[in-house]
Amino acid sequence: MYIYNVTIQVTHAIHERWLQWMQQIHIPEVMATQCFTNYTMVRLLDIDESEGVTYAVQYKAASKQDYERYISHFSPALRQAGIDAWGNQFIAFRSLMQVVH
Repeated sequence: MYIYNVTIQVTHAIHERWLQWMQQIHIPEVMATQCFTNYTMVRLLDIDESEGVTYAVQYKAASKQDYERYISHFSPALRQAGIDAWGNQFIAFRSLMQVVH
């Protein structure tokens, strides 16, 4: 099992609208690729929120090939959709993790 983790900090100005977009549009589009079996979205706590609110979305992939298929076939357009919708009002960091236990 692999976890594709995307950590996103969004400005306070777009926070509520962005959260709705993530839940109603972006995450369903990612899941529709069928590269991931499920996901978890969390809000980070006990951090400095002076510049924005931070979330992490963890998408679970059954295999590394599923993750790689997402990155090569779907990720560029979905990332661009976020940039088109929100411009420079957010910053995202991505990482791939392998479940060991």
